[in-house]
Amino acid sequence: MDPVDWFRSYCPHKIRTAEAVMEKIQRGNRVFLGTGCGEPQHLIRTMAGSPGLHDIMLYQMLSSTLAEFVDDPEFVRNFSLKLFFISAVMRKAAFEGKIDYLPAYLSQIPGLFQSRQIGLDVALIQVSPPDAFGYCSLGVSVDVTKAGMENAELVIAQVNRHMPRTWGDTAVHIDDLDYLVLHDEPLVNGVPETADTEVERRIGMYVSQLVDDGATIQLGFGRLPHAILGYMDNKNDLGVHTQLITEAFLPLFRKKVITNKRKTLLPGKAVASLCMGSDALYGFVNDNPQFDFRPSDFVSDPSVIARNDHMISISSALEVDLTGQVCMDSLGYMFYSGIGDQVDFLRGSSMSKGGFSIIALPSTAKDGAVSRIVPHLSEGAGVATTRGDVNFVVTEYGIAELQGKSIYQRVMELAQIAHPDFREELIRVARQRHYIFADQLPPSTDDLLFLEGYKSTLSLRNGKTLEFRALLPSDEFAYRNFFYSLQEQTVYSRFFRRIKLFTHQVAQQQWADLDYHENISIVGLAREGRYQEIVAVGTYAAAEEGRAEVAFVVREDFQNLGLATYLLGRLQDIARQNGFKGFVAVVLGSNASMLHVFRKQYPDAAFSILPSGDHEIVIDFAQQGAPSA
Repeated sequence: MDPVDWFRSYCPHKIRTAEAVMEKIQRGNRVFLGTGCGEPQHLIRTMAGSPGLHDIMLYQMLSSTLAEFVDDPEFVRNFSLKLFFISAVMRKAAFEGKIDYLPAYLSQIPGLFQSRQIGLDVALIQVSPPDAFGYCSLGVSVDVTKAGMENAELVIAQVNRHMPRTWGDTAVHIDDLDYLVLHDEPLVNGVPETADTEVERRIGMYVSQLVDDGATIQLGFGRLPHAILGYMDNKNDLGVHTQLITEAFLPLFRKKVITNKRKTLLPGKAVASLCMGSDALYGFVNDNPQFDFRPSDFVSDPSVIARNDHMISISSALEVDLTGQVCMDSLGYMFYSGIGDQVDFLRGSSMSKGGFSIIALPSTAKDGAVSRIVPHLSEGAGVATTRGDVNFVVTEYGIAELQGKSIYQRVMELAQIAHPDFREELIRVARQRHYIFADQLPPSTDDLLFLEGYKSTLSLRNGKTLEFRALLPSDEFAYRNFFYSLQEQTVYSRFFRRIKLFTHQVAQQQWADLDYHENISIVGLAREGRYQEIVAVGTYAAAEEGRAEVAFVVREDFQNLGLATYLLGRLQDIARQNGFKGFVAVVLGSNASMLHVFRKQYPDAAFSILPSGDHEIVIDFAQQGAPSA
């Protein structure tokens, strides 16, 4: 049956025109408006143009249509805007003081309505036509809309054939709606502008490295999280538990990258609160049992989020200071967006078994003139996320791991992923504030993207998989722990002397000449739970006659598993790329295992015994070829 006929037969007394229902709104009323792409555009436009409405308070989470009216002085006189999140189209109005921003976690907004801390007189919402049993659907906007509707004295619904019917906690019965306005119109288009910049590509590449197959992911609001999804198409069996479904999810569903099979909470279902995209996305979620749309007090509740094992939260920020504090809702004193769900998901993911959070942001703003990794947050900037909540920070220059790290370690991690133009200044300020040692060397000012080519993995006979990458200045504490985990004889075999202490000064000497071309160290990392520890190090340093001196040290419990042989091959590949013609090594005469490695891998190398009794090995790459596997 046509919805119009259904309504006329079931509840003809509820059908009104938009102009007629506006007469039900009284002076001084508090009016809730549906969210985002689910907002009732026709009702909002009619309300804004109604001459009899005065001193009306409007509550909304994400606004779009209101942007058409905020420059009209008459509208601003008659309507007060209370927004929980400042969308891009409303920022100018926020900067001009036309919006009253309500900072609140998304998970808590429904409770504000339920407790009457924010009382509501009227709710203007949008629903789909009813099914045969009289149930409409909130479609692409359940979020805080369901609570707003349930706690308003009067509910006015725009019934729109374009609104999808979605699965989950989205049903609204006709009996719970006071008035119906039958008006069809396309939903708001919520596709963010994308530039596919080199910065976004590099950030997407780094974030992708942190996301394992089978993880459940959440993406925050904004262009960058939307763009990051484009770099997940090499994953398998991802799950989704997120506030917002955007257009960028579509290819991952269609390629079956997202299957939700391995989720521990609502397996087989992509859980969300709202959907913002194009007609193609709205068509995809329409009557699609893959989706489970629920209110924000479920989706964004940290205790619910934590029920997803391997939950990874990915969100953006405006700036991050050297201690790990994050600002994401204001530019100085000017409110720019909102708290949203970032803190909810950071805390939920941190409580998840195997879960963690990622803050992703470009390293600079204003065309490179301003660093977004900063010594301190801008004056007036709000701390949306405390320094205790952050796991990883990602820029186009790499990954900083902050959880469990001291201020000294955080400074080094974050300076390392700042734009090269700002690294020395960040270290200088950190020295002044006694965050780091007074003699701390700054990270290299080179763009170290080429180090990605030095990364590799190796599966060992004992079932462990090791990751290999270049040693970085931020590894000082990890390297120190590695040194003190070694037995005295292992240290002597590597350094040819008894070394009892690995102080900061020793570490500075180790890092002083690393340029990753002439001098480099490759570390092997074994994962223990969420964390990695160094278990092997291979190093080469420029020597004479176009050769590099090479050396290794492997922790005792990882010896005799082929690590030295593997590191030898990796270092040879890197040395050849950097123009070296061979290696030279000096090995203690008593170090039979290392001599065996060299003899096996380079049978044609020149072996000689020095006056000290140590062995010198000279290797020419052209003669020897690659080491055997």
